[in-house]
Amino acid sequence: MRSRLVAGALCGALAVGGFSGCGIPERSEVRVDGRREPATESGAVNAWRKEPPTRTMSGADPAEFVRNFLSAAAGEPDRAYYRVKQFIAQEDKHRLQEKQGSEVELTVVRLTDKPVITPDIDSTKVTIKVEQVGVLRADGKLVPPVSTEKQYEFGLRSASPAGSTDDGAGFFVIDPPNALLLTDTALRDYYESQSIYFWNSDRTRLVPDQRYLPLTVPDERRLNEVVKWLVAGPSDWLRPGVVGLPDRTELINNATGGSGHWEVNLDMSGDDRARADQLVTQIAWSLPELEGQLELKVRNNSAVVKDLGERRSEWPLYRLREGPRRYCVYEDSIHPLDFAGEPSGTVPLTADANRKVVSAGLTRAGDGNQILAALVVTSGEGRQRLTVGTGQDPVTVFADGPEHTTIGRPVWLRATDPHQPQGLVVADGRLYRFDQSARMSQIVPNLPSGAVTAVAASLDGQRVALIAGGVLYVAAVNLDGGAVSIGPPRRVTTSLTNPTAVDWGDEERLIVAGSAGRPAIYEVSVDGALQTPLEDDTGAKVTHLAAYPTNPTTKLPSGAFMYEANGVSYRSGPVDRISRDQVLDVTPPPTGVRPGNPSAPFFLF
Repeated sequence: MRSRLVAGALCGALAVGGFSGCGIPERSEVRVDGRREPATESGAVNAWRKEPPTRTMSGADPAEFVRNFLSAAAGEPDRAYYRVKQFIAQEDKHRLQEKQGSEVELTVVRLTDKPVITPDIDSTKVTIKVEQVGVLRADGKLVPPVSTEKQYEFGLRSASPAGSTDDGAGFFVIDPPNALLLTDTALRDYYESQSIYFWNSDRTRLVPDQRYLPLTVPDERRLNEVVKWLVAGPSDWLRPGVVGLPDRTELINNATGGSGHWEVNLDMSGDDRARADQLVTQIAWSLPELEGQLELKVRNNSAVVKDLGERRSEWPLYRLREGPRRYCVYEDSIHPLDFAGEPSGTVPLTADANRKVVSAGLTRAGDGNQILAALVVTSGEGRQRLTVGTGQDPVTVFADGPEHTTIGRPVWLRATDPHQPQGLVVADGRLYRFDQSARMSQIVPNLPSGAVTAVAASLDGQRVALIAGGVLYVAAVNLDGGAVSIGPPRRVTTSLTNPTAVDWGDEERLIVAGSAGRPAIYEVSVDGALQTPLEDDTGAKVTHLAAYPTNPTTKLPSGAFMYEANGVSYRSGPVDRISRDQVLDVTPPPTGVRPGNPSAPFFLF
């Protein structure tokens, strides 16, 4: 739901904020995700409404007709079969077996090649090759795919009467697939990707859950749709890390409102005013453009009235003290990076600790004054170990973990207790959790066989992305009892193959390095449905990647990231090599000695 702004306007705004580089690479798409105006009163006409195409809109162009047919199911689910059947010949409508109500499901596919359209005497044969992306349910969830079909075939027949020379009547589909097919392009065009929020297990922070809202839904019904989603509970893969509303909670009538006053009436077990107040916070962030008062009633009484804008100010999603600072490893120690227009930082470690560094994960915790530092350092004879320290800037005391052959970039989990912080790291193909004493305990995620090669933690700290066995996954983090565990991972479908590095670009999108024929970096939604090339040729395999996630609390660049490929480091926005001259606090090499390359760049925030 977080809207993308035009690149120039975004960069201009960032210059005022003191963080340059808008994070939109030179060759990437600039995408508008369906920015909405504030909700209007009932009966208002929505200028942004976008209806799916009708059968006759393509005229005599069969390629456009096929595109429109693969978009016809878009929109509100109760009329999905009706819209698709308008494209199907009368004698073949029965081939599409209808489902009703909440059972309506759309099969979302990604075309892997252009449709093959082969004319014949009386009809035209169409073949589409696809990658299965997922199943879009009536509740806006995109769940993992069920079908394994890689190809669909159907026919086209002219809709013009026999002997007619009028070619404007278009076509009908014959022998249609028995599925409501929807391309990922149509999903992008006719739906808004929207985050709704659930509380983590101890109700201390909100965690986003991605849904899709048809652009045909009027503004005055958006509140009702979002409340129904919240009542129904989180997505299956996210459930281990969050809590829903009490069992048997139901919406009484429809959520209504306008002119700055909104009303929601629920049948919710118990008389827990604190729980009702927490639901107000969920609604406030699930509909961030909604302003005015929200009146929440439980069984027609016990009203809780809150100003939505004030609630968002009182309860920011992420408690970030300041924006990011860029760092890298140079000559085996951590150094700040200096880019024009951006604030640079100082190294929050003592000089004794800042030695033999291979990579690092640093973050702020608590009130922002506490530094959590996890360093991967060399320990002799080609071995590596994790060394961990926490405390005020600069961190002075570190504990050493066990030796391994190779250790990936460590990440901290922001959802853990700042007094007992925990993080995740990959070592020798296995996933481990670690604590402030550098104790490492293996986590065995429920995955097919294959080495774990990368891990990244979301800004909320309740979700992770994993690369295991050459496949990209997301999973929820469960912190019940204080011990970190990982819920059943969900595979993320993407056109990238052999992913090598991953980090979080915003609440619902990952930045992933892999292969698209050539080494490339894509932005991919957590459900795999939406993807955008950010860098279509990195020149070599990306071995290290770090991003600063866009978030509703700190208005900074969209998808800013840095990476390393073939021993050279780069930054996005536009993609540019990070040079030795941008590394602070280093001694120039002697005359005639070639300086080394900055490596393992990362953000501290």
